Amino acid sequence: MDEQDLEILAEATVALPLVTGGSGLGQALPAQYRAKGWLDTISEPGRLSPASGGALVLSGSCSQATLAQVKDFLAKHPDGGFALDPLALAEGGKQQELALAFARQRLSAQAPVLLYASAVPDKVGAAQQALGVERAGALVEEALSQLAVKLVDEGVGRLLVAGGETSGAVVSALGITTLRIGAQIDPGVPWTQTPMAGREAPLSLALKSGNFGGVDFFTRAFEVLV
Repeated sequence: MDEQDLEILAEATVALPLVTGGSGLGQALPAQYRAKGWLDTISEPGRLSPASGGALVLSGSCSQATLAQVKDFLAKHPDGGFALDPLALAEGGKQQELALAFARQRLSAQAPVLLYASAVPDKVGAAQQALGVERAGALVEEALSQLAVKLVDEGVGRLLVAGGETSGAVVSALGITTLRIGAQIDPGVPWTQTPMAGREAPLSLALKSGNFGGVDFFTRAFEVLV
């Protein structure tokens, strides 16, 4: 019924290996973890390490919110985006190579870069009809995740990914298993960081579902990351 009930439930369930139910319980459990000595006290829990490296946006979502975010980014950076087409991706690796070359050129100039497969419903429907729904989606996810791996290896240190399935594909391809959660950019979308082998600074990563974030999310996210 109220916050105190969550505290009681957390105390009762803290030692259980698996708990299901409302996510509100999650806000009460850390206090129990600290009481048992399982968590250290952190004075600034939302503070991440200083961000470094190139900035890249990958977008596979076709939600209305993401389409508006792509449009806003391209209005501010007319030469900053490269559109991926599932039909072209199905013909081989040529388009992916072009996207990689485009990103490298923009990143070398420290310019904003967006690689996206986000498209209006008619275009998405045409690709799905020609390739099948599953194959069209898989081609986009594979292309974006492979681009993420190559560009992170080459120095991208700030990565924003739009789309739930796309985020999952990118995280899996990068081999990410843990994330440190930072401050929110918009409700439900925080910056996170994860250590990467072979580099001193962690990778800063923002993962968002399609309909999350304001219209200017693709540009403002990097402005709030210090």
